Amino acid sequence: MLDHKGFDLWADGYDLAVGLSDEDNTYPFAGYKEILGRIFRIITEKPNAVVLDIGFGTGTLTAKLYESGCVIYGQDFSPKMIELASAKMPNAHLYQGDFSKGLSERLRYQHYDYIIATYSLHHLTDGQKTAFLRELMEHLNAGGKILIGDVAFETRAELNKCRQAVGDEWDNEEVYFVIDELRRVFPGLCFEKVSYCAGILTLSR
Repeated sequence: MLDHKGFDLWADGYDLAVGLSDEDNTYPFAGYKEILGRIFRIITEKPNAVVLDIGFGTGTLTAKLYESGCVIYGQDFSPKMIELASAKMPNAHLYQGDFSKGLSERLRYQHYDYIIATYSLHHLTDGQKTAFLRELMEHLNAGGKILIGDVAFETRAELNKCRQAVGDEWDNEEVYFVIDELRRVFPGLCFEKVSYCAGILTLSR
């Protein structure tokens, strides 16, 4: 897993690297733009939605939501990413924090219509994901949703098939979602497959 210094070094070229992978339909970002577009459309159906973005990076999605009138909160552990995102969203509430340790203190006293995480939670172990998602559920408004866009597979067999196909390009430091395993903890979890290696997970309150 990259620490915040690693992400700082990657920040300036992050959007370009992601875009190239998506356009080439290659792991890990195949379907990236479609996933962000679908999440954007869901959120903007609610006027002035209050949104928390976990691991917002350079603000690719969050800035579009901000421009659409959403009230934006966010947590990222890279000061450089926060700097880049703040330039796009001067009135957003962006805080530094390692989400493997939970929500930053200043975000714990707020409730949100939507909590989003795009290509960030794969840095957590399965146990950390479960604990963090349980924490996040407590911060949803009634009718609120957690929307996660990330590398994800319906089954462990599908994950292993992709790992074999990708070969040396597979990132062994990242821990990807396996839907049927996560449903044992969150039976109401919905999953929408977008590409051969990614999709959108939805948890509703």
